[in-house]
Amino acid sequence: MIHRRDILRASLALPAAVALPRLGCAEDSFAPVPSAWRRFEVVTRLDLAGSGAQAWIPLPSFAADVWHRPSKSRWTTNAETAVVERDAKSGAQILHVVFAKDEAAPAVEIVSRIATRDRAVDLSKKNASARLGAAERKLYTSGTALIPVDGIVKETSDKIVAGASSDIEKARAIYEWIVVNAYRNPATRGCGSGDIVAMLKSGDLGGKCADLNALFVGLARAAGVPARDIYGLRVAPSKFGYKSLGPSTEIVTKAQHCRAEAHLAGLGWVPVDPADVRKVVLEEPPGKIALDDAKAVAVREKLFGAWEGNWLAYNSAHDVALKGSAGGSVGFLMYPQAEIAGARLDCLDFENFRYTIKAKELSV
Repeated sequence: MIHRRDILRASLALPAAVALPRLGCAEDSFAPVPSAWRRFEVVTRLDLAGSGAQAWIPLPSFAADVWHRPSKSRWTTNAETAVVERDAKSGAQILHVVFAKDEAAPAVEIVSRIATRDRAVDLSKKNASARLGAAERKLYTSGTALIPVDGIVKETSDKIVAGASSDIEKARAIYEWIVVNAYRNPATRGCGSGDIVAMLKSGDLGGKCADLNALFVGLARAAGVPARDIYGLRVAPSKFGYKSLGPSTEIVTKAQHCRAEAHLAGLGWVPVDPADVRKVVLEEPPGKIALDDAKAVAVREKLFGAWEGNWLAYNSAHDVALKGSAGGSVGFLMYPQAEIAGARLDCLDFENFRYTIKAKELSV
């Protein structure tokens, strides 16, 4: 466990971390480059048990013309109603299905198609047109229920970015600080809760992608750098041979993964994923490799500015209200949600909330 005093002490040295020397490794060991588009079909099926059932399923709706293009989803269901709801702030699309109270076997199957490809931003080339409007800047620098931008988040961010003047320097300092100080905790349920205040107050920076990448987003926003999480799903193995960075079968029910972006002055939206660096360190064979291992160094260098296109993006929504729900909002929407007779099911309890997700790559 990392104690709070150690976190703050480590943050004071971060300007040096921004200029870390390149540690020798094969240049092509992990090198996402925009090239041909890949197309995937993803089938999500829910089989519920109990009267008075309803469910909310995220649809791939995050669109970015240069790297992710979702198509319309279609579905079959015995629900009384099936309506696509939209989150007002983020534009996230959610299929809301409501079943008759006497329906004995509530079920819905959704077929979604997306096109995606590798993404890489040349950090040496400026783009004068890469600007955010005032409303977007406000949205992506504001706090959320799980990602506030004041208190200990602001205090920690200020220490990390001390001495950094530009957006890219601040974002890089935060990225490196998380890579060095956080760790992937295999005991964390699902992708984590995303409660960054609890992490910072406890001094335990362990978790998974919804924790570590949310920490990046919160610290960046607190530094005045627009940032966002994008919640999604791994749909194919890594073509670079990283066992930890893709599913091993077409069953991707537990392959959810969120990534992060920072909008940097003169560059636009830049992909980052410090959580996957720590995933490689923990899981890449033979397991628990060193941070200076060539495999870890390769992803650490590339995952500030690049992503591999073996991933589907659902949305960038936070604090999502589920229309018609008897419960409260969810901090983020990456898993199907459901209720039976007004009681919210645990989306990670696969014995009592049965759903499966399959992904396959299409040839055309």
